[in-house]
Amino acid sequence: MISGVLNVNKPSGMTSHDVVNTVRRKLKMRRVGHAGTLDPLATGVLIILLGKSTKLFDKFSFFDKGYQATLTLGLITTTADIEGKILKRMPYDHVTRDHTEEVLRKFVGEIEQVPPMVSAVKFQGKRLYQLARKGLEVPREPRRIKIDSLNLENFSLPYVSFSVECSKGTYVRKLAEDIGELLGCGACISQIRRTRVGPFSIETSIALESVDESHIRNWQG
Repeated sequence: MISGVLNVNKPSGMTSHDVVNTVRRKLKMRRVGHAGTLDPLATGVLIILLGKSTKLFDKFSFFDKGYQATLTLGLITTTADIEGKILKRMPYDHVTRDHTEEVLRKFVGEIEQVPPMVSAVKFQGKRLYQLARKGLEVPREPRRIKIDSLNLENFSLPYVSFSVECSKGTYVRKLAEDIGELLGCGACISQIRRTRVGPFSIETSIALESVDESHIRNWQG
């Protein structure tokens, strides 16, 4: 039986489960899983576990991660990303590059973050995203996370791009909402790419259409 790990560069528009199914078909095997969901909008590093390596899931869940993201200022949506229903439009022309850099610095270090409603966190046995689909919002306890770095990459209103290195359990879409709130204009994610999961980087990832057995790595952590 095939076992090992694939570092796949997930394309936009697919769910993580779609990627798993594609790998199953390509490698003609059933025992395939992924080690950390990416939203359909997101691209980048998606770790695929094969055969006996599916038991390594817990090891991957503890890894720090890296992302590159673009915010669209002035938009507040139901999902905190550009694919959600627009709830509010706000002016953003008062926002400057210096102010944005100042706001980003406030998130570096250990902070508390409230999980977004569009997440897999459970509330009374139900996933939050299941409740969100019904238009419900419930109280969520803040969780302690760590932002190791948060750097402004591009500033071209209404778009603000940044890179972030963060601990497990960090929700970048919630980070986007909180940044938008401090900027006084609201914001949502319009583009996001995961650049790193622990030692696995975007530079060593492979395109989904190129996946074959030659790309499988043995990894025990």
